[in-house]
Amino acid sequence: MNVEQSKLGKRGTLFLLIILGAFPPLTMDLYLPALPQMAENFATSHAMINLTLGTYMVAFAFGMLFWGPLSERTGRKPMLYAALAIYIASSLLCALASNVENLIAFRILQGLAGGGITVVGTSIVKDMFDGRERERVMATVMSLVIIAPMVAPVLGAFLLKVASWHAMFVALALFACFAGGLVALYQETVVDKSTAPILKSWNRLGVVLKNPHFAYLLMLFSLVPMCLLAFLGIAAYVYIDDFGLSEQAFSFIFAFNAACATLGPLLYLRLSRFIPVQSVILGCFIVVVTGGIAMLLFGGYSLWVFAAVAATTTVAVIIVRVPGTNLLLDQQTKDTGSAAALIQFSGTLMGAAAVQIVSANSVNLIRNYGILLIVIGTACATLWLIVRHRPFVAEKLPLRI
Repeated sequence: MNVEQSKLGKRGTLFLLIILGAFPPLTMDLYLPALPQMAENFATSHAMINLTLGTYMVAFAFGMLFWGPLSERTGRKPMLYAALAIYIASSLLCALASNVENLIAFRILQGLAGGGITVVGTSIVKDMFDGRERERVMATVMSLVIIAPMVAPVLGAFLLKVASWHAMFVALALFACFAGGLVALYQETVVDKSTAPILKSWNRLGVVLKNPHFAYLLMLFSLVPMCLLAFLGIAAYVYIDDFGLSEQAFSFIFAFNAACATLGPLLYLRLSRFIPVQSVILGCFIVVVTGGIAMLLFGGYSLWVFAAVAATTTVAVIIVRVPGTNLLLDQQTKDTGSAAALIQFSGTLMGAAAVQIVSANSVNLIRNYGILLIVIGTACATLWLIVRHRPFVAEKLPLRI
């Protein structure tokens, strides 16, 4: 640990990182069980309701570009306070929305704030940990953060029984208040703050992108989240509308998918002890392609087949996130906030595109999802085979951990 946290301690610091990392899945997954009901209540289409997901993710992505470089100049803590304040206000406005257009607008504001919370959390990990220790911390945080999408839809379905979808956004505001209390105990981890003018802070994004190694890997690993976020975009409609599950039953089977995802980081740490990391990553891309083929052939026959294939591909995607993010961060010796912002921005923006792609034609969502898995898995495997043995990759990734 590069900066001691006297108030939080090691466990408290890990808990803070988990809470900050939980914002994206909570903000997206909590109200998934309500999506079909919201489409009916607002008398609008699935695609329109999905814009509350898609626009959130786009705003979330651009929010990271805004907050990340700024945190290099002002420090992480002030940015966290500002982002949390905006998040709380926008969540309460979402709860008060009377039509889908207003809800979309407030979700955009919520996304801009959520991006700040997430990118600063990622930057803190780079500030405090190095090398293999950072990879282990990231794996631990990711595996525990995945508890959020397990709990979120179950809590959302419960809130639908006792209240309405409005209550879900009040719950998010309260969660942000709790996070603010933890941030108050956090000790600033930016030791040497940037002295450049504020407007020039964003120029560092371009500086990072001029690194060809970073740019190539960013293109590769930004495709991977499309597989996961596309599933989030269709899950409620497939399980509730196609397979006839109730909102409560959907929340449980979605929690099953999230429970499988928790195995990803731990499975990566275990596999990488015996298998070269380069091979682990390639194997995950092959699993994604195989999952896409299985989804096309068998996904529509049974909800259990659909759930099993989706869970398997989700685990593969989560496994790749650990070494992928660490490899990208290792390409930069400075401009951590800008690098983290670009990593999160690209993945989230591509994920938002995936949500709209698979839901654009709602006649056969399972087929759309299967095709996307095949295309993305094949593209990633090809790009990875080109660079897996190049020095900027091989020298950063250990053969085994």
